[in-house]
Parts: sequence; C-alpha cells; structure tokens
Amino acid sequence: MSLRVIAGTKRGLRLKTVAGDGTRPITDRVKENLFNILGADVIDSTWWDLFGGTGAVGIEALSRGAKFVRYSEMGREAVNVIRENLAHCKFDADQAQIRRGDAFAFLESTPNFAFDYIYIAPPQYKGMWVRAIQLVDEHPDWLSDASWVIVQIHPREFYGYEEMPLKNLEKFDERKYGSTLLVFYEKIIE
Repeated sequence: MSLRVIAGTKRGLRLKTVAGDGTRPITDRVKENLFNILGADVIDSTWWDLFGGTGAVGIEALSRGAKFVRYSEMGREAVNVIRENLAHCKFDADQAQIRRGDAFAFLESTPNFAFDYIYIAPPQYKGMWVRAIQLVDEHPDWLSDASWVIVQIHPREFYGYEEMPLKNLEKFDERKYGSTLLVFYEKIIE
C-alpha cells in the first residue's frame, strides 16, 4: 500500500510504511472521509494518535492545520517510521511528540494534557479498542471539553459493543467504508 498526505500544506508527500502486517495503515478513501467530517475543526486542534502505526493520521491532521499531535506506539520499527515520516514532512518536536510504550499504561497515567481528538486504531480482532475506549472514559481529563474520540476498526469488531456502557463518553455517529468502520464518541459535558 502506498501512503501519501492527501491535503493541506504537505499534500502529495509520500510516507513510509511499516514492513509486515503489524500495522494497518488507513486508506486514502477513509482518511479523506474522516477529514471531510472534521472539516475546519482540525485547524489549531490537538491530537493523540494512540496506536501511531505509520503516523499517517496525525501527519494528515498537521498538514491540515492541527497544532500538535502526540503519538504513542509500542513497536520499535513503527516508532522509527513515524519519526522518519515526520522528518520527511518537516514537522518538528513542537508539533509532534512520539512516546514509545504501552498505550494502555499511558492512558492509565495521570493526564498531563487535554486533547481535542484521540484516535484509536489498534491491531485488529484483539478487543484492544474496547479497552482503550473504557480507559479514556475512566480518565476523561485526557480530553478537552469539545473533544471527540474516533475509533477505526473492522465492522465485525463492533458487533456486540454498539451500546457499551460509558460514563463520560457518548457514541454519536459511525461510518462504514468497505472493511473499515469509524466510530465517533464525544465527551459528555455536564
């Protein structure tokens, strides 16, 4: 699969992929639809790409005017690919931060930043997205007041979880693009 930035200041730049099947890069079609949904709200926004992979989602956000992206990623090769892709696109440490380690451990730690968007696209068919959503729900201070959590999974992974009990998040939309489902949650403001 060939990865590229599809819009914004870095439009057309090609991105490296991670060898093997440990990551599943977002397709251009899904990425374009995601950012069409978000529209101008991306400008000056802050992101946490929880399972960073190639870095493509965060790089697309930065290219479209996001202020800052934090990546968390466990795999050494994936971290190196994210680093190379950020350098290739000339995004610096003020715009992007990479944290190598377990995403769940990061979520369980004391929040030190409130993000506008948390993007969850973990390895498939392991139920990891459920745990991630539940941890974000238990630690809502990771989210700013008008924030969204976006999950990218295979549609089959969502069956049985449509009405997951959550206290601080509420599902408000889902969009299916072939074998990819995007599920949107927003932080409940009381």
